[in-house]
Amino acid sequence: MGVRVLCLRHAESENVVAGVAGALPPAELTPKGRAQAAEAAERLRGAGVTRIYASSAVRARQTAAIIAQALGVREVVALEELVELGIGRLEGSTDPAVRARTAEVLRSWVVDGRLGEAVADGETGHAVVARVAAAFASIAAAHPSEPTTHPSETVAHPSETVADPGEPATHPGGTVALVGHVGSLTAGLSVLCRGLGERVWGAPLPHAVPFPVEWDGRAWGCASWPALRQDR
Repeated sequence: MGVRVLCLRHAESENVVAGVAGALPPAELTPKGRAQAAEAAERLRGAGVTRIYASSAVRARQTAAIIAQALGVREVVALEELVELGIGRLEGSTDPAVRARTAEVLRSWVVDGRLGEAVADGETGHAVVARVAAAFASIAAAHPSEPTTHPSETVAHPSETVADPGEPATHPGGTVALVGHVGSLTAGLSVLCRGLGERVWGAPLPHAVPFPVEWDGRAWGCASWPALRQDR
């Protein structure tokens, strides 16, 4: 088995509270978000995380920094490919219609596979999926399978809720954490993990709840999803 990536959406941020649409890289965590990031660190404690990857957006890097400090992880790597989906000229809008259109487009990507759709002059699903896939590919390449194991590493069982990192297992490629965004992570994983899309639509990623995505040397697998009580 290859690398295990414990993915999570960033903790609560100012743009979410204000209802502002778009990628919004400068948006920071709220006080509640900082507390959520600390809680995520406790969920990840003992999972054997050796490195943390994060979107280059401020809220993702802040989430990653809080987790890294709590776990004593020295290496945090920012990846621009993990940023939230872009909506072009509508970036920063507070119009509910724009948020509704964004959800509509995301559904067309995730459920219907219509990756050519976009919000206004923003990114298509093809562009978002390609960059997220590139980020995961770079992580897999950076953590090749090795004969050594970490005694505290865990893996989620398909019948468990994903708030629990899982049961002991061997992960020769190691375990890392990844902090991303609800839209781009959902779009990317719906393609990388075959059959995931329609199954998880309507269960948006909550803030700062880790779930495992695993590379077996051939394909990515996502056995569970935080907003679902169990796989369905």
